[in-house]
Amino acid sequence: MGVEFGHRGQRLGLPEEGPGSIARPGRRFAALFIDWALCMIIAYGLLSGGRPEQASNWALVVFAVLSILTVGTVGFTPGKRLLGLRVIAEDGARISLPRVMLRTVLLVVVIPAVIWDRDGRGLHDRLSRSVQVRI
Repeated sequence: MGVEFGHRGQRLGLPEEGPGSIARPGRRFAALFIDWALCMIIAYGLLSGGRPEQASNWALVVFAVLSILTVGTVGFTPGKRLLGLRVIAEDGARISLPRVMLRTVLLVVVIPAVIWDRDGRGLHDRLSRSVQVRI
């Protein structure tokens, strides 16, 4: 026995399955891993001067810039695109640049990203009023 909350995304008017439904955690983690690997390669190859101990610090900066530029313009990072995900506003429109910047800062801080609601959205998505959906 328990309370029936409905499917993930029902409160937002999103479908349970298929395009437009809330992205599953496995895909989101895989997309994050792809984006982080790409940022590490860029940071190590271009910015760290061949010193691996500095590459992770630069990778965080590259990740923030990549996230702001790509999510702010096309709605997805390279990793999200490869796995068929997109970041949209709660109302289904494109997410605005100030909200993308807020989302990215909260994502870089990490703690808000690991606190989820019952829809599976991280606190960074809740505060920026965005949602990751399947395309």
